[in-house]
Amino acid sequence: MAQGPVSRQELIRQRRSGGFVGRRRELAVFWENLARTPGSDGYQFLFHVHGLAGVGKSTLIRRWESVTRQAGRVTAVVGEEAHSAIEAMETVSARLAGQGCPLKSFDKQLAVYRQKCHEAEAAAAVPLPGDESGGATLTASATSTIIAQIGMAGLALVPGASALSGAVRTDQMAAGLDRARATVGSRLRSHEDVRLVLSPLKVLTPYFLADLSEVAERRPWVVVFFDTYERTAPMLDAWLRDVLVTEAYGAVPVNVQTVLSGQGRLNAACWEDSLDLIDEIPLEPFTEDESRALLAAQGITDERVTDLILRLSGRLPVLLDALARSRPQDVDAVGDPSGTAVERFLRWERDPLHRNTILACAYPLRIDDDIYRVLAPAAADDDGLRRLRDLPFLTGQPGQYRYHDVIRSSMLRLQRSHSPADWRRRHTELAGAFAAWRREQEDLIGPNGRWDDPVWHDHLLNESYHLLCAQTPDAQPEALHNTVCASAHSAESLRRWAQLLVQAGQDSATDDLTRTGQRLLELSNQPSGKAAALTVLLSLPALGERGQALAYALRGQDHRLERRHDQALEDYTTALSLNPDLTRAYAGRGHTHTQMRHYQAAFNDYDQAVRIAPDNPLYLVNRGSGRLNLRLYDDALEDFDRALALDRSSVRAATFRGLTYHRMHRHRAALADFTSALTLNPDYAWAYAARGDVHLSLGHTETALTDLDRSLALEPDAAWPRCWRGETHRALGHHAQALADFEHAIALRPECGWFHYQSALVMRLTGAPAQNERWRRARVIYEAQAAAEDGGDLARSNLLVVLCALPDWEGAESQLELFLSCSPSWHQIREAIDDLEDLRRAVFVDTQRLTPILGRLRGALQRG
Repeated sequence: MAQGPVSRQELIRQRRSGGFVGRRRELAVFWENLARTPGSDGYQFLFHVHGLAGVGKSTLIRRWESVTRQAGRVTAVVGEEAHSAIEAMETVSARLAGQGCPLKSFDKQLAVYRQKCHEAEAAAAVPLPGDESGGATLTASATSTIIAQIGMAGLALVPGASALSGAVRTDQMAAGLDRARATVGSRLRSHEDVRLVLSPLKVLTPYFLADLSEVAERRPWVVVFFDTYERTAPMLDAWLRDVLVTEAYGAVPVNVQTVLSGQGRLNAACWEDSLDLIDEIPLEPFTEDESRALLAAQGITDERVTDLILRLSGRLPVLLDALARSRPQDVDAVGDPSGTAVERFLRWERDPLHRNTILACAYPLRIDDDIYRVLAPAAADDDGLRRLRDLPFLTGQPGQYRYHDVIRSSMLRLQRSHSPADWRRRHTELAGAFAAWRREQEDLIGPNGRWDDPVWHDHLLNESYHLLCAQTPDAQPEALHNTVCASAHSAESLRRWAQLLVQAGQDSATDDLTRTGQRLLELSNQPSGKAAALTVLLSLPALGERGQALAYALRGQDHRLERRHDQALEDYTTALSLNPDLTRAYAGRGHTHTQMRHYQAAFNDYDQAVRIAPDNPLYLVNRGSGRLNLRLYDDALEDFDRALALDRSSVRAATFRGLTYHRMHRHRAALADFTSALTLNPDYAWAYAARGDVHLSLGHTETALTDLDRSLALEPDAAWPRCWRGETHRALGHHAQALADFEHAIALRPECGWFHYQSALVMRLTGAPAQNERWRRARVIYEAQAAAEDGGDLARSNLLVVLCALPDWEGAESQLELFLSCSPSWHQIREAIDDLEDLRRAVFVDTQRLTPILGRLRGALQRG
């Protein structure tokens, strides 16, 4: 709101308060903007402060925040601790709550989001029933990866990623997103929960903005600062631009002002259409007049002393302030210009105990009260902690501080070169402290979901950093193994571990480690970066066999999801040669074999996983699905019964058992299981589809159509439910609707012969000339499958049905002999009979030719 003129005395007080010197123009720009009426001419809602490290950006931001608070406004500062847009909103919420302006609705929805993410990640990872792809494997670490993939399209707006993301084929990305959505969707109970987990920004940001609007109605100004923005821009740029300059998530009140502060300019690829809305505030090193004013404010007036400090500091504010704090009155007091920067920074500190504490506190990446007490001598008191907080090169928020990078790196180099033994001792001591805090957190959160716990993860990162700096024998293998685990968790986690490797490499002068971290950091921002990052990690001799096995298994999963089956099998097999007890590798290789229709090989792998972990319901469901594909229905039931005994809430076990009952023609039992699954998860699209197919088998066509409609409303691009609804429409005489569903299914899965067969049947009923191509495609697909080395009973049975439908009676009779000579299972013979009876009901067929074929099949069924 508009303010009255400021008195001269108030202006003097503002300029002198807190010892702030210089930057008068920048202060005036900000203060004058606060005095304007929001929305008036000249009013600015978005500032960007930028300049090199140590130029005083954070100091200016703190001053701006202080001015704002003094004027009765509310503020929030978001620093580099925000690794995502969600964490940025959470930080703003916490800061505003501390000023009596909580964002209650957002905080409540954020808690729901985290709970639902945990539920999704704790769920089992098995192929969806009826999905010949084998499904997408989700372990307790992979859901977050899939969630991250959902947002991958936004990478074009991330600095350095646009060129690569533009090279990714749209159809490949769309297929990957569809698989991710389907997989996560099957693990949550409501459509709203699925949307919250898969598109958290779309759900959470409107709550955030609505609460922020309520605060803006009660307070004249709300100012949000994003400090060290050069570190958070890759994660926040696109989201923040959409929030500030579009209405993608809702409106932002005009009296909400935003300040970005970072070392470089904003990414033009993201902000180019909005640069006219941004007030750029470039910061350069102090002018000579400003530098002299700062020294004069510290009582330094001797010309020779002033000239020396100006030369040593380069007029960089952080160095100027550090050198001026000692108030040297002659050149000798400043020290020999050839001495180290650290000695000059601390020359003013006469207390040797506190001086050593200051140097020791450069070791950790960040400092809080607990870390200070680990590092400080026993004789140190709370006054020492207060004095540490007053250091000019300490930045951060209350309770969490860090040294300025220039100062910290100088201190670390000094201590590493002066006393390597002390260097190792200090880092080992800190690693032990973080390890103890990590174990305490493990006792609180239990064995599951650790990578989702930010406190545990932060302790592990810091522990690894200090072990790397101490260069303990197991430090690199363990850190690299954790980096492999991070790649499985999320792109964000991989990025944090890559940054850790860079930092540890630079601080310990380990160039190879620095280069590895930099390469991984580049890859973490690329759409297909996970597989490439794993390849980099596998090339490192320091990665032990345990880490190599996990890396091969994870890369195999990436190959499998992209349908690179041979590469997936190779990686899974290599993983198992390194670690024969790695169950996730057996499960992944089994899923790959399922995608390739190698059902016996898939079962063998699933079975091995159960042998290693016999009481794991996830692996029992996997093995049951393998037996289901082999038509070993009784054995499959045993696995599903046992899985349900271990976990009565397993939706997938209930659904798979229902599918097994359906295949065994025990339709009432199947209906009970599908209904049970839907009771556990009312939005489980596949269970609706499978129950609809059972109703269709029982002749309950209207009920079947209701279930299938509900399924496709939840998952419109599910191929088999589309086919089943098409068969239902055909049974009801809705030929146009049936054909539309079959054609949609073909577009989704053109390699599936059954979809072409069903489409051809309807085209024959309607006299469509395109039926010839559909018949041809169905025949070609099934002939290829039946002739393959691993061609199974299902392919031979389906080819028999297609040949009878064409009709090609001589080919059908030959195929019947081949089918029966392969000793098909009782269930497969029964399925062939059902399909031929359905053919006879659907279209005209020469009964004189079909009846003997059905007779031979029924005779074989009785003998079986």
